[in-house]
Amino acid sequence: MKQLINFIEQKDVREAEIFSHLKCDKDEALILQKLSQKYLSGQEDVLVLDLLQDIYGSENYTYLNNLIIIKTLLELGWITQQSFTPSKVSETTLLELLNSQVALTHSFLKLLEEGTLEMVLPEIKPYADHLEYLQDQFFRIELYQKMSAIRQNVHKHSLGIDRVQNKLKLLEQRVAERIEQTSQDVVLDRFFKQKKLSDKEQLIFLALLKEEYSAADANLREMNALIDLVSIDEYERIKNRSLLEDGAQLLNEGIIDYEEMLNPFGGISRAFYILDDVLQKIIHPQKKKKVRRLKLDMLIKEQDIFELIEPQTSLSDVILNPKTRETLETLMKQLDKEVISRLHAWGIKDKKRGVDARIIFYGHPGTGKTMTAYSLAKSLKRQVLSFDCSKILSMYVGESEKNVRKIFDTYRDLTQKSKTEPILFLDEADQFLGSRSSGVTSGAEQMHNQMQNIFLEQIESFEGVLIATTNLLENIDMAFSRRFNYKIEFKKPNKLQRKKLWELMLPKNADFEKDFDIEELSTYQLTGGQINLIVKNAAYTVAIRDTPLFKLEDFVLEIQKEKAGSFDSEKSMGFLSK
Repeated sequence: MKQLINFIEQKDVREAEIFSHLKCDKDEALILQKLSQKYLSGQEDVLVLDLLQDIYGSENYTYLNNLIIIKTLLELGWITQQSFTPSKVSETTLLELLNSQVALTHSFLKLLEEGTLEMVLPEIKPYADHLEYLQDQFFRIELYQKMSAIRQNVHKHSLGIDRVQNKLKLLEQRVAERIEQTSQDVVLDRFFKQKKLSDKEQLIFLALLKEEYSAADANLREMNALIDLVSIDEYERIKNRSLLEDGAQLLNEGIIDYEEMLNPFGGISRAFYILDDVLQKIIHPQKKKKVRRLKLDMLIKEQDIFELIEPQTSLSDVILNPKTRETLETLMKQLDKEVISRLHAWGIKDKKRGVDARIIFYGHPGTGKTMTAYSLAKSLKRQVLSFDCSKILSMYVGESEKNVRKIFDTYRDLTQKSKTEPILFLDEADQFLGSRSSGVTSGAEQMHNQMQNIFLEQIESFEGVLIATTNLLENIDMAFSRRFNYKIEFKKPNKLQRKKLWELMLPKNADFEKDFDIEELSTYQLTGGQINLIVKNAAYTVAIRDTPLFKLEDFVLEIQKEKAGSFDSEKSMGFLSK
């Protein structure tokens, strides 16, 4: 503490031992001396007005002329502004500082304690192993984080940044020299050279790797945080977004990936992570046998229950009733990880359970329930394990009950082995969900009730996202209805939606008669599934003609056939909006 005592007792502050390190003038050092004296007396935060009047007096408001000194010290990084609504120092007016409180920064207190802020590095010697190399690289990321934090509070030419940049320059020079002297293989350095990553791509990778090791709150996984880390101004932030957008090298090369979710404010956030295979090579380079995640598509081939669906469309691609779309968007927000963490903190949700939901899609056939389920999975960045519930019934008594358990047991086994969380999709689930018989008179009814009881038990304990579809919600047993926390109705499309569906489904690159009127077609009350079927039937009729010209009457004829028949039973996956 020799330097501290020397600093606060000097009558001429310029003669203090640490003055040369301050890079400031006498008046600025005088204010630092006064703050240091108050700090020793137990006063950590000091009102700027009181500080200036204490040093320069209060007569004729001459102390106001010294407000600029406070701003300079803030930019130098020797003091910090204590505020619940911090603003960028370079954009703060002098009078805004007058009634604010300031305090000495960690850097200044360290200077008082140690007498220098120069980084003392050990002698240059080869790296003993890759962990030593990682230690230096993680320290490097910390320095970049400090620079990013300073830039957000002061301008880019602040002397505070200059000091951190000097440390960074010394560290990066030391890393390069140590690598030069190291004869053994340094895995991460070799990886960067093999992949030909740019300096900024290396920094992004190192930041994500640091998060893996630290197991912190994933502050550096968010897209904007990573971009701030490698950008010095707004122009660079815009330019550097390309490093993390689709098509970027880090994503194309299978080095990193991201999870994309709607946040509670309606926006989309991306959280990045290093892929397992790459992470394994870096963290455990000496392991001969890699611990690899089994791919879900490979596991699917070993069973005959589920079909694996890779969704191709998102919710924005599907034509839906406005009320249905509004409900689905609310559901998306409630499945956001930040919302889930809040529910954990409030004690509403069990911390052992992650993102989970049990959802029923109900409505007329052909209204897009299946396609919407797939599109919801795409928006959640999930695969789909689809099961056709009509397969569950067995001619052998007792087999159906076993098969119900097998659905959920197989799902849990697949997710555990693949370390993924696909959506479980139960299509046409009416037979599971219908009302149970009260007065059981036959073995078949008894078996059906038993099957439903097992299904109810499995739904109760299910962890993950489950979507079941049914045509009629009123037929559902109340015990099942209570187990589903989301019930979403799919209504028949209105005239505007029907017009969009016709425009979407009519043959492309085909010839239509003059004055062909889609508006008239949209007046017929049809579902998307019916429109899809009518268009296909009309196309087969027109295709065999010598002059394949589509006429309005071709579609009206198919509509009349549909009205006369029972096309409601036809199934359709859904309807794209583009």
